[in-house]
Amino acid sequence: MIYDPVLVQPMREELVRLGVRELVTSEEVDEALGPDSGTVLLVVNSVCGCAARNARPAVAMAAQHPTRPDAMVTVFAGQDPEASARAREFLTGYRPSSPSIALLQDGDLVFMLERHQIEGRSADAIADEMKAAFDRYCAAPA
Repeated sequence: MIYDPVLVQPMREELVRLGVRELVTSEEVDEALGPDSGTVLLVVNSVCGCAARNARPAVAMAAQHPTRPDAMVTVFAGQDPEASARAREFLTGYRPSSPSIALLQDGDLVFMLERHQIEGRSADAIADEMKAAFDRYCAAPA
């Protein structure tokens, strides 16, 4: 379902204000998530209540953690179908889910939170899980 862009714009801007780069084409997705991209947080954003209440606030909290990925990017399901479809190709082994939050290293999926792991949980709990993933996958090698 495509929603009115005027209504969706604040939902898009919420992540962009945090420094999350919005990807709207498959070429941008390939550039951001491909080989040699480093560690990248991918947020599949959506208009649903669990994105607003749980996922986006969790990303905001996790973005304040001292250990963070090299980059944070987002695609907006239902708004940018080309970019969303291409991003989901990197989420091998998982069905399309929005919202969802993934961590990739040089294009390989290493951490995933699907909608069913976001919906009904507090933003704090989701952020804590993301921060643990950041500590595990984003820390400089010893």
